[in-house]
Amino acid sequence: MARIDRFLRGLIVPVLLIALWYTLSQTGVFRPEILPSPGAVVQRWIAYLTPQDALSPHYDWLAWLNSSEMLSDAYSSLYRVLAGFAIGAGLALPLGLLMGADKRVHVLFDPLVQFLRPIPPIAYIPLSILWFGLGNPPALFLISIGSFFPVLLNTIAGVRQVDGIYIRAAQNLGAGSFTLFRRVIVPAAMPYILAGARIGLGTAFIVVIVAEMIAVNSGLGYRILEAREYLWSDKVIAGMVTIGLIGLALDLMMARLTGYLLRWHRGLES
Repeated sequence: MARIDRFLRGLIVPVLLIALWYTLSQTGVFRPEILPSPGAVVQRWIAYLTPQDALSPHYDWLAWLNSSEMLSDAYSSLYRVLAGFAIGAGLALPLGLLMGADKRVHVLFDPLVQFLRPIPPIAYIPLSILWFGLGNPPALFLISIGSFFPVLLNTIAGVRQVDGIYIRAAQNLGAGSFTLFRRVIVPAAMPYILAGARIGLGTAFIVVIVAEMIAVNSGLGYRILEAREYLWSDKVIAGMVTIGLIGLALDLMMARLTGYLLRWHRGLES
């Protein structure tokens, strides 16, 4: 009952916003080309999801996954997000562990990290196109940059926040450097690492939309830009809704994974 109550309370603000949206679209405050009605967006979203020949009695529904424009775009965007995140997080995690555990490594790399960190991934777009051309490579490059720094900084912070009591207790029990690192430091830093991964995955989804608007000719970002060129505002909003739904699903998956991996952590005790 508590979960149902929380879910219903969470619907209050979205329902009010949709009601306000419907009112503005029906009273003529904005032209339909500027702000289409919620019903028009739903119709466009269904058309975006459903292939044109889906109503045919001989339609092969197994071909739906390949012929649905939305599913094709969503697959392209999701592939780029996950691949770019894997690259960025895969590079950030070991570097963050080393920088957090070894002061010499931290002194060596920290100035460069602090110099590059404020530069937004969007600023790399011209260079990424010059270096990699068009297509997936520049998009993966930008996404990996966007997900790299959240994972790196949270990993460093997690390692440096490990309670010294744990380290001294393990050393008194005869734990070597490798065992100390693997059995004490990494598990204790895991809440920070997973928080950084969750932020990095969200950032990767933001960056992929921008990259698809510039460097590739497929994906949700490309489709939104195409709809803008034809003044299809309903399709623009339908694409935004799709992005929001996929992003919400990814965030919920990361939250469930975090809860499962950190079920031992006192901060997650019920």
